Amino acid sequence: MKPVVSIIMGSVSDYKIMEKAAVQLNEFKIPFEINALSAHRTPEEVEKFAKGAAERGIKVIIAGAGMAAHLCGVIAAMTTVPVIGVPINASLDGMDALLAIVQMPPGIPVATVAINGAQNAAILAAQIIATGDPELAQKLKEFKENLKEKIVKANEELKSYKFEYRVN
Repeated sequence: MKPVVSIIMGSVSDYKIMEKAAVQLNEFKIPFEINALSAHRTPEEVEKFAKGAAERGIKVIIAGAGMAAHLCGVIAAMTTVPVIGVPINASLDGMDALLAIVQMPPGIPVATVAINGAQNAAILAAQIIATGDPELAQKLKEFKENLKEKIVKANEELKSYKFEYRVN
């Protein structure tokens, strides 16, 4: 089994957040790898990873980074593989990372999810891959239907809460 998604984080301290992407990819049965690479502390390894990703069969890279959050953009600058950035709340409520990731220069796109939104990054990665994989597209359709069913069920449960002035 070879990975088609690569989860990269700037530090192992980001694992608690990025693990959510791994769990979601695992549920979709999408082979992935997970590593820590730092744009500042291991720039040569980041370059080697980014330049070799497509050749190794990686179809999407999910990169999580906090604070200055250069990792996502540095990787995107060196590969044609789509990069999804996950801003990590390491300081300033994650706003520093969010702004760093979304402010890429023309020609270096990084799709960006919410602060600490690793699960959505995995879902987006699956949707990208599913454009060429009908079986995965069906899994995603079922996943989305299940989300709908959860809300319908939750709304039914809300009806059991009684208040004197509730009108619905």
